[in-house]
Amino acid sequence: MLEVRNLTVCFPSTGGLIPVVDGISFWLNEAETLAIVGESGSGKTVTALTILKLIPEPPGRITGGEIFYRDGNNDIHNILQLDESAIQKIRGRRISMVFQEPMTSLNPVFTCGNQVAESLRIHLAMSKSEAKSRVLELFGEVRLPDPSDAFMAYPHQLSGGQKQRVMIAMAIACNPAILIADEPTTALDVTVQKTILDLLKSLQQSRKMSILFITHDLGLVAGFADRVLVMNRGKIVEDGTVSAIFTTPKHPYTRGLLSCRPPLDIRPEKLPTIETFINNGEGADVAAENPLTRASNHARIYAQQPILKIEGISRKFESFQALQTISFNIFPGETLGIVGESGSGKTTLARVALELIPASTGRVLYQEHDITRLSFSKLKKLRKDLQIIFQDPYSSLNPRKAIGPAILEPMKVHGLFRSDKERKNRVFELLRKVGLQEDQYYRFPHEFSGGQRQRICIARALAVEPRLIICDESVSALDVSIQAQVLNLLNDLKRELGLTYIFISHDLSVVKFMSDRLIVMKNGRIEEMGDADEIYRNPKSVYTQNLLAAMPKIVFLR
Repeated sequence: MLEVRNLTVCFPSTGGLIPVVDGISFWLNEAETLAIVGESGSGKTVTALTILKLIPEPPGRITGGEIFYRDGNNDIHNILQLDESAIQKIRGRRISMVFQEPMTSLNPVFTCGNQVAESLRIHLAMSKSEAKSRVLELFGEVRLPDPSDAFMAYPHQLSGGQKQRVMIAMAIACNPAILIADEPTTALDVTVQKTILDLLKSLQQSRKMSILFITHDLGLVAGFADRVLVMNRGKIVEDGTVSAIFTTPKHPYTRGLLSCRPPLDIRPEKLPTIETFINNGEGADVAAENPLTRASNHARIYAQQPILKIEGISRKFESFQALQTISFNIFPGETLGIVGESGSGKTTLARVALELIPASTGRVLYQEHDITRLSFSKLKKLRKDLQIIFQDPYSSLNPRKAIGPAILEPMKVHGLFRSDKERKNRVFELLRKVGLQEDQYYRFPHEFSGGQRQRICIARALAVEPRLIICDESVSALDVSIQAQVLNLLNDLKRELGLTYIFISHDLSVVKFMSDRLIVMKNGRIEEMGDADEIYRNPKSVYTQNLLAAMPKIVFLR
């Protein structure tokens, strides 16, 4: 159906043209699912966009290669030689694409139904009523709960999973031969992620579509793809069947991708990183945590007085009950994991715990002091002890402020150290501690990668020497290898500085690796609470069992 030969796509930089896709070749068969896996910057999305000639030229430039496509009449065309009118007849009609972020792909000022109907009216010349009927059928096919309501809804009125279903309906509306799915489940909960993958598979089988599936997570492709291409720095470093890639990976980068995701069957002391595999050809041995050491640490932790008590917290937004009578304690030196789907109340709980939003009922006690009744000035002093690292590091940093002064600022606000010179030296120390360089002090957020920006946010949180840090989905947007580095860093800092964490995530494997105890939340309530390992071994709640069952099952290499 599709063949890419020696494709090279370049973008300009200060040193001239840089190949982002560097001479790659592959093919896609009829009714086959081919996965392209790689981290951010590997060139996988640029490859997908080039197939539909969606790379803007300039700044991008296709400097070599051919892309052959077989149409419905069995005629073969080189896509790169087609003019704009010819490629428009292919886009959406014969080759469709589901993009990573549905909110930015959908127009916020038009209803979802009308946006899908538009492609039917353009490509298939349907009347308004015919298009509406067909859209309602499509919304039923992608299993939207109420197709009529979804047709009239605007994008902001639907959940992330529902918006992605609308995008899939739009992509399959004209019965394309090839569907390109670019990270279609990134940032979705594991249960929603599983339903989207199951949906794509069933649509493929019923429509005989070919799927080009792009992801940074090898775990997703195990039960979904037929073949896998692994990309790194614009090149295909390995390709093969799913079973071959997972059981006998040849390239160190592939082995690293498989190994740096937290395993569920053991609790390693540290996660391996891709750099270890690439530099050594093999990863370092993953040492499992000693159960006796863990038991001893737990005995020490839980013999203390709680550092934070949440007592009967509820929070209501107009008619929506976000939190319903939540109570728990957290002890000094502990990592308490909080897991649950979007809308379960995790982030609301974090913000109430820090008094960033007030509770409707209940109390938050920090070292036996009720912080829900503190004055503004006393609460400001308390901020030094209680910090938060947010999900998106880019929106957490001021784009107009260099990272050094951004880390220094909270020290100045809280009157730490006697002079800016001492504070600046402390910033240098923090940068080194989180794996950055002193000479990056005057750089701006946009000059760093996502993983580096998250390290900056960690350094800023540490700047005021807190006792408790809430990590709110702080690694969910990172590649698995960068995620492993940040998780290892957080654990190292916890041991070195005696920190206490509340670790919030929808990724169960990450929460298990980080946590001593675990809270599972659903609809603003605590569904289950207890030792993290025990909950994974023997979940009591049906909801927890379903969350675990929805996780991608892959072979973890040691």
